[in-house]
Amino acid sequence: MKSALYLVAATAALIATGAQAQSHTSTRVQFNNPVLGATNIDTPFTFGEALAGAANNGLLLFNIGTRITTTSTAADDTEAATPTVANTFTLTGTVNRDCSFYAGNTAAARSIDFGVIGVRTGNNENVNAAFEMAGPATANVQTLTAGCNTNNAVEVSKDDIRGMVNANPGGYDTDEFQANIPYSVTATWTGVGLNAVTAGTSQTLTVAGNANAGSLQQGAWRSAMNIAFNAPAITDRGLVAGTYTGTTTVTLRAL
Repeated sequence: MKSALYLVAATAALIATGAQAQSHTSTRVQFNNPVLGATNIDTPFTFGEALAGAANNGLLLFNIGTRITTTSTAADDTEAATPTVANTFTLTGTVNRDCSFYAGNTAAARSIDFGVIGVRTGNNENVNAAFEMAGPATANVQTLTAGCNTNNAVEVSKDDIRGMVNANPGGYDTDEFQANIPYSVTATWTGVGLNAVTAGTSQTLTVAGNANAGSLQQGAWRSAMNIAFNAPAITDRGLVAGTYTGTTTVTLRAL
């Protein structure tokens, strides 16, 4: 009797727990009598099991045999069960566009001083050679850190297409003298072409002596950069005395 009470209490607790959801009930019935023997049936009953149950229940009316009935109730799944479930997680972050160029810790690192630019000053020079440049003026700058982490343009520009210019030359015969020194600029580094996804190769951008600016579009790159300045000797005119000045700007610009 106690077992029956426990079963009833447990069933009531299960029903109470699942009261807020759809539920299902299962019934198991076992008979035993001297006429039909042991009979086990579970819901849902088949046609044959229903007949066997009816026969056993009929014999019970005549006090023949015995029966035990077990009924259980449980909540249904809240939604269709999924034996396999997959979720895709998307990771997102941003990297800021940046271009870097180490150009020294002070402006002194970016000041190129040729000192005295030699000219032919000998009194034994032929008149057609007097005061002409004695030789070319060259300079070289190398930085070990340059580049951009996105598509970019490398740009080189001069402040004056004439090159280095004597701002206060005084008067001079323009057939025989000039107050400017043209120079070319060549920048070299290791990079790739615009939108290219490949190994870096040597890249070159040259602004000629008679040009003012130039640019070359690139994909992301990082390497050392070399900048060569070359002012060839002027041999058809003499140079007017004075200070010659010119500025060149190298720009790495993210696209």
